[in-house]
Amino acid sequence: MFGRRRPVHIGLSARIFHPESGGSGLRSKTLQVLEQSVAQWAASRDTLVLMIPSVLQDGALRRSSIRVRDYAQYLDGLILQGGADVSPRAYGEEPLKPEWAGDPVRDAYELELVHEFLEAGKPILGICRGMQLINVAFGGSLYQDIPTMVDGAIEHESPQYDRHRHEVELAADGWLQRWNGTLPGRQVASVHHQAVKRLGRDLVVEATAPDGVIEAIRLQGRPWVMGVQWHPEFHPLDDPTMLDPTPMLEAFLEAARR
Repeated sequence: MFGRRRPVHIGLSARIFHPESGGSGLRSKTLQVLEQSVAQWAASRDTLVLMIPSVLQDGALRRSSIRVRDYAQYLDGLILQGGADVSPRAYGEEPLKPEWAGDPVRDAYELELVHEFLEAGKPILGICRGMQLINVAFGGSLYQDIPTMVDGAIEHESPQYDRHRHEVELAADGWLQRWNGTLPGRQVASVHHQAVKRLGRDLVVEATAPDGVIEAIRLQGRPWVMGVQWHPEFHPLDDPTMLDPTPMLEAFLEAARR
């Protein structure tokens, strides 16, 4: 099926849906899921994609002897998918509105993932929330809400969801420019209202939006760590106006093979 070469084993963090008050059936349970598009995008290069579950302390089961560290040792790389806001408490602030409180449970789970994969020297790719989580993991902070906190901000999300787009400028001599060239005017699929405010230690900017909002970051040195604010899994490969997500995926998978 995969030829002679062993497929790369990539762990994908879970989206967590918590029990609903008064809910019944599945709505009374904690659900951990993958978003189909990002799983299929990650698996598009003969890659085995496995969701990394978290046994939450409110469940009937307790953690066994298997730890997140064991996943980091077994798997070749980590993708942090999008989803709920990062809680401002993760970077030392209080939510300015209740709806911006985020998901502290998921934050703790993914921060542990980042720590263990860094310790194991394995590559990490963060998408949307995943990029913000990486920035927080390295001591950075976030704008809790772009429209109300960034002067002159463009629209970074809309009811069009995955069809909402804006242009990005790639940093000179950065990884993205090396992979995608210097052609201006390329667009990305944008679905977010939070963004990097204070850049985390040892992180550098790889791309910005027209309003100056940071759209991509990477770690200087090793291991291979990168985050993009956009959703590469929503980029049609036959649309020349969209930034081609394939070179980034291939660079991530190559780092995982090493």
